[in-house]
Amino acid sequence: MLDGDSPANSERRGPGWRSWPVRPLVREVALIAGAILAYFGIRNLTAGNVDPAFDNAERIYELEQDLGIAWEDELQDVVLEHDRLVDVANWVYIWGHWPVILGSAVALFLLRRDRYVLLRNALFVSGAIGFLFFALFPVAPPRLLDLGLVDTVTERSDAYRALQPPGLTNQYAAFPSLHAGWNLLVGIVLVLAFSHVAVRAFAVAMPVAMALAVVMTANHFVLDVPAGAIVVLVGLAAALALEARRGATSTLGEDAASSEVAAGDGSAGRATTRGRAPRR
Repeated sequence: MLDGDSPANSERRGPGWRSWPVRPLVREVALIAGAILAYFGIRNLTAGNVDPAFDNAERIYELEQDLGIAWEDELQDVVLEHDRLVDVANWVYIWGHWPVILGSAVALFLLRRDRYVLLRNALFVSGAIGFLFFALFPVAPPRLLDLGLVDTVTERSDAYRALQPPGLTNQYAAFPSLHAGWNLLVGIVLVLAFSHVAVRAFAVAMPVAMALAVVMTANHFVLDVPAGAIVVLVGLAAALALEARRGATSTLGEDAASSEVAAGDGSAGRATTRGRAPRR
């Protein structure tokens, strides 16, 4: 028993404290830390691409106008008329992203490890695709363009800057919107993992609210949202394919092991039979 690890201490920790998945947890923390470092690397690559970012943003806005979906101004007008709605949009954008993703990941890790792995792999694949866009196709958010939009998060909230300081954000990573896309991904995995009505209702409402909030706060163009959805669906498809492949490999390995055991049992039986004296 370790120092200070008396039976009384063990009881206070609970009967299952020794069974906590410490090694897997450390591995996951290391993987996430590596992903964060990759994000900072991409951010440094795109930090100086100011002119291309604004040029690409103007191209996206022009495409929206051609398609008749340049709704940024109309959607923001809905919330600007009511301070409460501005607060709600800001809260969804700020507290409905990383806190929801991390909280859901922890819950899945503890309760449904298989679905946690699915979420993690899909996040990594979609993140890698998104990073390629950020590096090769930087896009400024609509709040930085001269479109008459209000940066509601910066001007009417301090929480975002405390939760994620400006030095840790990529100003020119508007396309695709992983802010909306990753919330959609979390919602899909929660639906796959849990059957509780409240959890599923949250899983459906949360991505919809985020899709509206990213546009209403002028942080993303309308087109950024479906682009983010496509990217995460590709990531989810890749994660599901990897899951199926691992399952098939595991099944093949079990079948091979069973065949070897059966063959061994047969050989032993034959050897035993050969070693017996014939009955008289």
